[in-house]
Amino acid sequence: MNDVPCLVRSSNAAGERRYALGDPLVDSYLEFVAGRSRPNTLRAVAHDLKTFFGVVGKDPAEVTTADVFEFIADQRGDRTVVRLSDRESGLSARTIARRLSSISGLYAFLVARGDTAVTSNPVPRGLSTRRRGGKRREVPLVRVPRTLPKILSPADVTALLGALRTHRDRAMVYAMVLGGLRRCEVLGLRLGDIQVPERSLFIAEGKGGHQRVIPISNTFFVSVGDYLRHERPYGAGTDRVFVTLKGPNRGKPMTADGVDKILQAARARAGLERATCHQLRHTCLTRLREAGMELEAVQAQAGHVSIESTRVYLHLSDNWLAGEYRRAAERIDADAAAELVAMQAINR
Repeated sequence: MNDVPCLVRSSNAAGERRYALGDPLVDSYLEFVAGRSRPNTLRAVAHDLKTFFGVVGKDPAEVTTADVFEFIADQRGDRTVVRLSDRESGLSARTIARRLSSISGLYAFLVARGDTAVTSNPVPRGLSTRRRGGKRREVPLVRVPRTLPKILSPADVTALLGALRTHRDRAMVYAMVLGGLRRCEVLGLRLGDIQVPERSLFIAEGKGGHQRVIPISNTFFVSVGDYLRHERPYGAGTDRVFVTLKGPNRGKPMTADGVDKILQAARARAGLERATCHQLRHTCLTRLREAGMELEAVQAQAGHVSIESTRVYLHLSDNWLAGEYRRAAERIDADAAAELVAMQAINR
């Protein structure tokens, strides 16, 4: 791997996408990832490893911990120039942390195989520091800030919907802003997943391969019904719900790039600075929490494995937080008033 690795994409007889970097050790790991992960994960891992070995320029068996730290410094970029949004330079801390996870996964795999020259993982678990009392703890190589996701106002959502030009596009946006679906979950919907009598959707291709059934507003069903009756090409050779309407790919499943281009054009027409798929999802889950939906129910709607991922919506829900504060403050004031009355009675 002295040369910059070339990420090669190919398909096997079953139509499955394959990734290779040209090194037997790395490619064996990518085959392992392909057998246990979703396509998006495989693509991300392959890109992360391509980036790492492109920077390091060494054979996998020759990589040291010092190379890993140099890679981190390279990804951080020029530290004299920082972004105002997160006070960081170069790539975001989340991206760097994800790439370190991909690299660590490769070497954990090679060590576990035991048939290579790799005998240890060059990616440290963290940095050991001493705390008061002599206790030691590990801190992460890259600190990932806990930032609040951005959401859209009701006016922004209305403007975005008004700028969309097809029933299909509106149905996709409704799936995210009313149901909290991820982009990949919208694209993964099949005709049989739309459960009209129950007013629910079966999510067969959730993140991490997890499935769930979620309720969704009737507004979505009206929009998707209009799309299926008036726009979806007759005889489309796929059972995916959302397909391309024009051009050489007419009738083929929509792609992530296609959805992003639709939103980008609608944002421009609506005069909005932001309105991404993930922001639509965050908007939905935040509004549900503000409306009083229990956190565990929001977790089920979102498809979060851990409720810790859902807790961010406690902080996003300004109305909910303000209400909880007011109720607590009223109880504190009432207790203080009662205590004052009791003290005055004793003094008499």
